Amino acid sequence: MKILITGSDGQLGKALRKVLPENDTYFTTRKELDITDKNQSVQQIISNRPDIVIHTAAYTDVDGCEKNKPLAYSVNVIGTKNVSLACQKINALLVYISTDFIFDGAKKIAYQENDRPNPLSYYGKTKLEGELLVKKLEKHLIIRTSWVFGEGPAFAKASTGKKNFVQTILNLSKTKKEISVVNDQVGCPTYAADLASAIWQLINPKSKIINQVSGIYHITNQGSCSWYEFAKEIVKIKKLKIKIVPISTAEWRKIKPDSATRPSYSVLDSLKLKRAGIVLRPWQEALREYLTNL
Repeated sequence: MKILITGSDGQLGKALRKVLPENDTYFTTRKELDITDKNQSVQQIISNRPDIVIHTAAYTDVDGCEKNKPLAYSVNVIGTKNVSLACQKINALLVYISTDFIFDGAKKIAYQENDRPNPLSYYGKTKLEGELLVKKLEKHLIIRTSWVFGEGPAFAKASTGKKNFVQTILNLSKTKKEISVVNDQVGCPTYAADLASAIWQLINPKSKIINQVSGIYHITNQGSCSWYEFAKEIVKIKKLKIKIVPISTAEWRKIKPDSATRPSYSVLDSLKLKRAGIVLRPWQEALREYLTNL
């Protein structure tokens, strides 16, 4: 079984490098495979003829997507369309990485795979459009996840969108004595390493789950929290000398009026994943391991 990864220099891409069979996996970055270039995307994927394509490449800077909608559309929609076209031509399974931000947060209980999407941000809208494109393929798997942290740069160029909340808190703690963090947005922190492991368990033919795979799976670490609680846990584990101040989204928007609208509650229900025999550990345990290994 041959696998091709798009966006292998991102947090999830780097995590996948550590769990997928090296000899049978082709890891591509934008340099090798620019998903916004239709001809290059199709030719590159077809020439490698993978059985599975894991499409992690995306523009994930939520605020950046609002400021640069053409770029967001080009990467998240056109790019996904190009990858889908290539997969269709060679009948490859396309694993598409999506987001909790396709939901509006109005439900107030954990979102299941069949709940109706209603994205509030342009980022969420482009990722949902990507989902709709992928669903047209006979062989597809949509993975929705949230609040991913893992190996990767804390502050990257806007064109990459590779921001990491944990690393951002760590960096700010070096120069500030106090930072304000939103306390009325709730989601599920997810360790990229655990996400990568779960994806491999789903698609690994030896696990025998692959025959049951179809449609959409929600994959996050267990438990949920607010961004404020997430930040407090980081400070606690690393014993940082910085004060975390809780503020509301309304207060934050006064500070950052151009920030994108985010769902107040975007917790994902992973029951379908559990039924497949895959259970991720609590996010606090995963966070502690990540911070210990930094």
